[in-house]
Amino acid sequence: MKNILITGVSSGLGEALVEACLNNGDSVYAIGRTMPKRFENNPHFFFFPYDLSETFMIKSTIREFLEHHSFNLAILNAGVLGEINTLNKVEVSHIKDVMDINVWANKELIDLLGEYSTVQQIVGISSGAAVNGSKGWGAYSLSKSALNMLLKVYAKELPEIHFTSLAHGIIKTPMVEHIIEEVDETLFPSAKTLKESYIQTPKEAAQNLLKIFPKLLEHESGSFLDVRTMD
Repeated sequence: MKNILITGVSSGLGEALVEACLNNGDSVYAIGRTMPKRFENNPHFFFFPYDLSETFMIKSTIREFLEHHSFNLAILNAGVLGEINTLNKVEVSHIKDVMDINVWANKELIDLLGEYSTVQQIVGISSGAAVNGSKGWGAYSLSKSALNMLLKVYAKELPEIHFTSLAHGIIKTPMVEHIIEEVDETLFPSAKTLKESYIQTPKEAAQNLLKIFPKLLEHESGSFLDVRTMD
């Protein structure tokens, strides 16, 4: 049985990862805005309600939940898409909000884990958007690119922990549904590409990722990997 920390568990991939890990016999420590009710009576599910956009309070608020625990794996899944629009129409304040959740919240959590608990492996959920530079995805792309570098630097500074930035492919989540339903594919061609791609269910993706996580340890710590191009 493993101890696994997962952020962003209120819906989508995070919730599916919780279910897959619990079904695997693991203990799950979860952080999210709201508790997935179907897990609340599971004795191996431990939940801490927190909005990770409140980065300035993470260390003082979440420390007690994490300290003195030993985690086999931490999955930094919480993230937001942000506005799909050309960068000249996106306010810097909005980009800062996206960066807070997608980057700086993860920095605070890694610092907490490094100081007050032990963790063997940290996986940051990244995206192909981190390297594609597609029109309209500015805030999200910037944040995921920064996340990749954040974990690459920590891999050098915390060599006792194995870090990976992982792009998981396209998953049917509220984020993807928003793109499919709301984003104009004539203005933003990447939305058309997404709509025409294979879209996994969260359950499919979670089960696939549980098989992939151990394989990440075979790669150099700090690597950015994409499940679609892994052997």
